[in-house]
Amino acid sequence: MDEFMTVELTLDNDEVVECAILTLFEAGENQYIALLPLNEEGETEEGDVYLYRYIENADGEPELQNIEDDDEYEIAADAFDEWMDTQEFEELDEE
Repeated sequence: MDEFMTVELTLDNDEVVECAILTLFEAGENQYIALLPLNEEGETEEGDVYLYRYIENADGEPELQNIEDDDEYEIAADAFDEWMDTQEFEELDEE
């Protein structure tokens, strides 16, 4: 299994979820991050991917912001889908 960089998210219900960072990507004029929740053993499983707007604050620290606007979410989701398509294609090339 590949090693992933991880981040801990605190969800709206105060649940803490450890997630693997899949990628940082640009879409429109913003940067986004795609996160995949890890199971209790710290392994990735197929399931929901969380998308957040990614920014760096004045101190250079990363921050994640919820994507509130449906149109912005669609732009980010489409860009992530395109990234996923290229990853699947690259995996086929490696076989």
